[in-house]
Amino acid sequence: MDLEDKKFYSDKWFSYLQAQICNHFEKIEKDSKSAKKFISTNWSKKINGGGGTYKILRNGKVFDKVGVNKSTVSGIFSKKFRKNILGAQKDGKYWASGISVVAHMKNPKVPAMHFNTRFIVTSKSWYGGGIDLTPSFKDKKEEIYFHNNLKKVCKENNRNYNKFKEWCDKYFYLPHRDEPRGVGGIFFDYENKNWEKDFRFVREIGMSFIEISKKIIKKKMRLKYNNADKEKQLLKRGRYVEFNLLYDRGTKFGLNSGGNTQAILMSLPPQAKW
Repeated sequence: MDLEDKKFYSDKWFSYLQAQICNHFEKIEKDSKSAKKFISTNWSKKINGGGGTYKILRNGKVFDKVGVNKSTVSGIFSKKFRKNILGAQKDGKYWASGISVVAHMKNPKVPAMHFNTRFIVTSKSWYGGGIDLTPSFKDKKEEIYFHNNLKKVCKENNRNYNKFKEWCDKYFYLPHRDEPRGVGGIFFDYENKNWEKDFRFVREIGMSFIEISKKIIKKKMRLKYNNADKEKQLLKRGRYVEFNLLYDRGTKFGLNSGGNTQAILMSLPPQAKW
């Protein structure tokens, strides 16, 4: 399979997965007697090519805010930024397609959730992505369930779960606070040994996110909570904001590749405190 076919199938998969995740979350809202739906916004890149669609559901009974962004862009990185990207040092040319999901929950007992996968092409090509949870309240059983499911997907696809978990723990860390953002998950990048197997792994990670998030949300979305619980959640969201604005590679990549600012910053919660 040539590179153009790989780009085509990756792009189509991310579009399909965006639709599936949005349908999944809308059904959860409907189950809670809410009529809230995603609002879609299309955007086009001003320079070079590409664009995307970001979908946001706000003020639901389950979700305070959830964004599902899919984009496909191409162009040339600035000389300053290209040194940070594998294979872009020579001419800065790139093509990238991916999906990113961030869900901030109404109920503080339900953890915030993040998922993304992407296919990037420079003079090299590779898949990357990850899943992680950011709870406001400790729940060891939930952590075990979450990590066991990720371990299973990695094992079935001959991936090094321990490596990906350690990478995630290191990545989602706030050095200025000396604390992790949440309870981790998996983070991977530069997967390019066998495209067919890499593509399968990326697809299965996407579908596992749907199943994992469904079980966690439905188990806790009707739990009672009080103002003190909500206050704790808003303070935890402050940490989320700090990480995404200071350290997140996806945020930096989007801003340096001419992406849509609203789509890039959809990861930020509707409310947060410090």
